[in-house]
Amino acid sequence: MPVKKCLTDADFNGAVGAAGGRPYVVDFYADWCGPCKKIAPVFEQLSNKYLGVDFIKVDVDKCQEVAATNGVSAMPTFVMFVNKSKVEVLRGADPNALEAMIRKYAEVSTSSEAPGYIDLHPFIEKQQSEALNNDDDTPLEAFLDGRGNLKSDCDEQLIISFPFNQPVKIHSVMLKGPGKLAPKKIRLFINLPKALDFDHAPGAEATQEFELGPSTSSDNGEVVELRFVRFQNVQNIQVFIENNQGGGDVTELCALKFYGQPLSAVNMNDFKRVAGKAGEAGH
Repeated sequence: MPVKKCLTDADFNGAVGAAGGRPYVVDFYADWCGPCKKIAPVFEQLSNKYLGVDFIKVDVDKCQEVAATNGVSAMPTFVMFVNKSKVEVLRGADPNALEAMIRKYAEVSTSSEAPGYIDLHPFIEKQQSEALNNDDDTPLEAFLDGRGNLKSDCDEQLIISFPFNQPVKIHSVMLKGPGKLAPKKIRLFINLPKALDFDHAPGAEATQEFELGPSTSSDNGEVVELRFVRFQNVQNIQVFIENNQGGGDVTELCALKFYGQPLSAVNMNDFKRVAGKAGEAGH
C-alpha cells in the first residue's frame, strides 16, 4: 500500500479521512533529519507488509500545526492511531521497535456488533490472563487464540482475569456459548489489586452485573452494552460467570469479546511545540 505523504495540514486531514476505520501510523519527519532518511525505506517496506494499516508521512516543517497538535518534539516520531485515537508513540529510528508497534495494532478492526468501537482483543495481555476452574483440556491460552472453547471443571462457575497492555474504555461485552451450557449470570470487576477467588466473587461489589438470555447461544452471541461511565479507565477486568442457561454443572464459552477503545498513551502536557531547526538531529 503506498505511503501517503503530507506537505500541508489539509493533506493530513485528507489522509486521516481516507483511513476510515482502519488503524494508521504517522511518520513525523524532516528533510534535514539523518535518522529520518535512514528509516524511511523501512517505513515504506512495512506499508507493503501490513496492508490493514494506513501509512502516513508528515513533514514537520511544512505541517507545523499538525506536528504541534500531536506533541512532536523530536524526529523521527511515529504515532499510532486506532479509531482515530492516539494509542502509542515511538521516537527514534529503531526498525524493530517500529514494526513491533505496527504489528500490535494491525489486528485491530472496527466492530459491527458495537458500531464505532473496536474489538479490544489485541490489547489483552494473553500471557498474564488467567482462568479459574477451567477444564484442563480447554486452556485459556487456546481459547484466546481462537483454537477452542473454554469449559468449567468442578462446577458451573468460572472466573477469568484479563489485564490490558494499556488503559482502555470498554463500551460493551459479547459472550457466546452452546445451548444450555451458555453462561447466564455475569459479574464484572475492574482494576482490582489482586485476583478474585470463588469465596469472595459472589459477595464482592461488582462494577456491573447482568443476566444473559437464550440469544447467547445464537451465531452472533449476545452483546451487552455496559454502563460506559464506569468503564472509562480499565487496566484489568475480571469476569465471574456464576451459572449457565441450563442450570447444569458445566458452563462452556465459545467466545468472549470486549468492545471499546484504547486511551491515549500520551500525556500531551509532557510535550512542547515543535521548534526544530535545520541540522538538529532527532533522537
